[in-house]
Amino acid sequence: MNLSANTVLITGGASGIGLAMAGQFLQAGSKVIICDLDETALQDARQQHPALETLVCDVGQEADRVSLFNKIKKEFPEVNVLVNNAGIQRRLKLTEYAEEWHQTHQELAINLEAPIHLSALFIPLLRNQYGATIINISSIVAFVPAAWIPVYCATKAAIHSFTMSMRHQLAKARITVVEIVPPGVQTDLGGPGLHDFGVPLPEFTQAVMQGLQNGEVEIGYGTAEKVRASSRDDIDRLFRQLNP
Repeated sequence: MNLSANTVLITGGASGIGLAMAGQFLQAGSKVIICDLDETALQDARQQHPALETLVCDVGQEADRVSLFNKIKKEFPEVNVLVNNAGIQRRLKLTEYAEEWHQTHQELAINLEAPIHLSALFIPLLRNQYGATIINISSIVAFVPAAWIPVYCATKAAIHSFTMSMRHQLAKARITVVEIVPPGVQTDLGGPGLHDFGVPLPEFTQAVMQGLQNGEVEIGYGTAEKVRASSRDDIDRLFRQLNP
C-alpha cells in the first residue's frame, strides 16, 4: 500500500490507535479525516495535528453512520481508505449480569455493527477509487479470548471472520481488505491504566504502517503475530494460561 496521496477516514480517530495511525498517514503525505463521539478529544487531536479534518459521529448509531457516509460523499468524495477503528471494551461478569441491555448493545453496535454497516455503505464509493482499501481493527483476543471481556472478544472474533469474507468478495472489485491484529497496546481502551502492560503505541503503530506499506493483508505484532498463526492445540493451551 502506498501510504501517501490517499484520503483516509478513521473512525474512533481522536485517541489511541486511531489517532496514532492518523498521524502516520499525515506524515506520509495523505489527507486524513477522523470521526469520534468525543468532540473535546477531536479538538485536542486537531491541536496535535492541525491538518486533520474532524467530524463528530457516534458510529454506534445507524443514523449517524448514514449521515457520516453522506457527508463524506459530498465533501470528501475522493476518500479511498476506510479504517474501521472505533471500539469500546467492557469487563463483564456474566454470573452477575445486572445492567441494562443497551450497554451491551452499545458494545456490539460500535465494535461489530459499525464496521459491517460502514463497509457496506462505502464499498460503492471505494470501488471507483485508485488504491481503495478497507482496514479493520480486530485484536489478539479474536483468536484467544480473555474471558473477563467476553462481548469485546466475541465482536473481534466476528470482525476477523467478516474481514476474511469481505476480502474474498471484494477481490474482483479491486478493493484491498486488511485486518490489523493488535496485542495489548498502551492505550486507554477499557479505561485508563488497564493496558499499561501493553506494547508502546508508537512502536506498534510504526510496525503496522510498515506492514501496510509491505502489502500485508493481516498484520499482527509481537504476541499477536504469534497467536494469529497458532494451531488449535496452541490456542486451547493459551486460553487456559490466560484464563486460569
